[in-house]
Amino acid sequence: MKVIFAGTPEFAATALAAIHKAGFDIPLVLTQPDRPAGRGMHLHASAVKQYAQEHNIPVAQPISLRLNGKYPDVAAEAHDLLHNTEHDVMVVAAYGLILPMSVLEIPRLGCLNIHGSLLPRWRGAAPIHRAIEAGDTETGITIMQMEEGLDTGAMLLKQSISINSTETTGSLHDKLAAMGGEMIVQALHQLEQGPLTATVQPEQGTTYAAKISKEEAALDFHQPAEVLARKIRAFNPFPGTHAQYGNSTIKIWAAQTVTTNKTGAAPGQILTASAQEGILVASGEGVLKLTELQKPGGKRLPAAEFLQGFPLTPDMQFNRT
Repeated sequence: MKVIFAGTPEFAATALAAIHKAGFDIPLVLTQPDRPAGRGMHLHASAVKQYAQEHNIPVAQPISLRLNGKYPDVAAEAHDLLHNTEHDVMVVAAYGLILPMSVLEIPRLGCLNIHGSLLPRWRGAAPIHRAIEAGDTETGITIMQMEEGLDTGAMLLKQSISINSTETTGSLHDKLAAMGGEMIVQALHQLEQGPLTATVQPEQGTTYAAKISKEEAALDFHQPAEVLARKIRAFNPFPGTHAQYGNSTIKIWAAQTVTTNKTGAAPGQILTASAQEGILVASGEGVLKLTELQKPGGKRLPAAEFLQGFPLTPDMQFNRT
């Protein structure tokens, strides 16, 4: 069976590698155009493009697939390429471009999507972040038959995984990426034998995982400590949470809630800041212990090491930036 693959980040590259290693013929890969990144803002290829080039798989990087959009000539060229590339099915994982019906209808067996949640919960752009932020105890992968709606297609395969109390988006991403690779290979093998069983998504339980904005990364210590701890885990490694201390913006990479008799302080007030007691900060409800921090221009450090190079003063305030 011939599989066109569309995806961009590392999550998608893991799936592409799994399909390739399983022996499927991949005549074409679609991925986002190269983007500027790093201090020099040089153009960098996506993780999917890098894998494809390393394994001599043809790559196309259209900026749009919408024939009636801003770049109709580019979209028309991409449509011609898809029509002229022999394939049976398209697999899509975190591609970053909307696939219009004119594209979804091209593959003989349609388009399959690898989605990082247990649909219909967390449709949308940031399902891993939002699951941790909301305090979900489980998530998973759904292999879905794509349609025009936002992650609304019929479910073909589904597998769950627990979210532990120390899980970050980074660690959960890697687990789900590996799971997604295994599941899409399973789905493709089954598809070779005949149609997969499709289950229509229920509307009950639908939630939307909005794209993460940098503005959300500022911690509001008026929120409960438990909410802050989840957010810090959810935003690790991207975009990272932060708070203002004097004139410095401190990134906070890890924290946990603690029980203490130090009560009555204003939200954001530093209660203790020592290697022995740790960095304890009052919140709107409860106390947060900061365990990994980063000063401007510095490295991520455990709290005790951070304090050696950036002393914090008890009774001072962390504020939103």
